[in-house]
Amino acid sequence: MKAVLSHAPGGPETLSIEEVPAPSAGPGKVVIEVKAIGVNFPDSLIIQDLYQLKPPRPFAPGGELSGVVTEVGEGVTNLAVGDRVLAVPGHGAMVESIEVDAASCIPIPDGMPFDDAACLLLTYATSYYALKDRAKAQPGESLFILGASGGVGLAALQLGKAMGLRVIAGCSSQDKLDLCIEHGADTGIVYERQPFDRDQQKALSGQIKEAGGGGVDVIYDAVGGDYSEPSVRAMNWDGRFLVIGFPAGIPKLPLNLTLLKNCQIVGVFWGASVMVDPEGHQRNVADLFDLYAEGKIKPFISSRYSLEQAGAAITELIERRARGKIVIEV
Repeated sequence: MKAVLSHAPGGPETLSIEEVPAPSAGPGKVVIEVKAIGVNFPDSLIIQDLYQLKPPRPFAPGGELSGVVTEVGEGVTNLAVGDRVLAVPGHGAMVESIEVDAASCIPIPDGMPFDDAACLLLTYATSYYALKDRAKAQPGESLFILGASGGVGLAALQLGKAMGLRVIAGCSSQDKLDLCIEHGADTGIVYERQPFDRDQQKALSGQIKEAGGGGVDVIYDAVGGDYSEPSVRAMNWDGRFLVIGFPAGIPKLPLNLTLLKNCQIVGVFWGASVMVDPEGHQRNVADLFDLYAEGKIKPFISSRYSLEQAGAAITELIERRARGKIVIEV
């Protein structure tokens, strides 16, 4: 079978597509014939050894997938050959077939195609966990999203609207903001590219405050860098600042702002939360399937690639050209 492999740390240009032995299902495992793979920012980090997870090489990137069960290992009773499932292995998904723990697979609802299923968990589950469990967002509150046109950003936007929030999209260009308005954002701002001097930081904070009617209750920061501090400065009393990711760099925040704003800086580590609270994760996934069936959420897939084009797919993310989700179809 074909697999996209990382043999040494580096960018997408270091990846190679190779023929490797097909997997077989060990005890408690299943083999999935991969149909679609969601491409996410961690894929760009893990191949450079910049992610918290560092698997032994060679390995295939790819954190989430959907497909069909083709083999069931000893002791597996929850799945059968032919079942349509999604899975989040963390890495290894950019292959034609993969062996995964049967317990980690989630059956795909009948009305959900493979491409949507491959884009659901890492973005929507992260955003739902962030807004519902970490921010405890309430209807009528305001939500400002940094990087709103990306995969997790659009997921947060759709979920925020479904939860009754007033959503403000933050984007680096007008065309990205237009996309967010099309997907339901109430309003938004276009911000400059970092680095920022003090005057530019103050100007950005003023933009956010104005869009929020004087301030915002919840900030979803999927960007980091120089964008974070101005966002905190624009928060309302008792606000919650959600730490999602750092494609623009890891920010340094003056902690006196948390005192002055009486606000919280809240970490969002969805992957670890799944292991700490599996029952809560199952409830959240059930909620997401319901929201999908109701038409309140749906992944926006802007780019599709073949397995042979995996490097180009990851490059699109690194260069911050992505709108919504990128999918590799097998």
